[in-house]
Amino acid sequence: MTSLPPCPKCSSEYVYEDAGHLVCPECAHEWTPGEEVAHDEEKLVVKDANGTLLADGDSVTIVKTLKVKGASTPLKIGTKVKNIRLVEGDHNIDCRIDGFGAMQLKSEFVKKL
Repeated sequence: MTSLPPCPKCSSEYVYEDAGHLVCPECAHEWTPGEEVAHDEEKLVVKDANGTLLADGDSVTIVKTLKVKGASTPLKIGTKVKNIRLVEGDHNIDCRIDGFGAMQLKSEFVKKL
């Protein structure tokens, strides 16, 4: 059995071959073996609590009650966050939440709507 290369977009190791093309089941990228991949646009890969890929402008829901430093009330489960922006770092979502203002969240505590 031959070893298939990882996905050039998201580096997933779960690549499979289909009709002469290689397919990544995680990001749905398809390419032919030996094809040169342009790395001019490096995208940030961020996944929510369910493993769904997130993108700038998505709306998400908080899946766990989160204590916020300096705030008197926590962020409750089910709080909707609109128009997120993905950033590099530990807290990889920049957003604005009604009643709390601007803040950063970890993607593991949200799910895509």
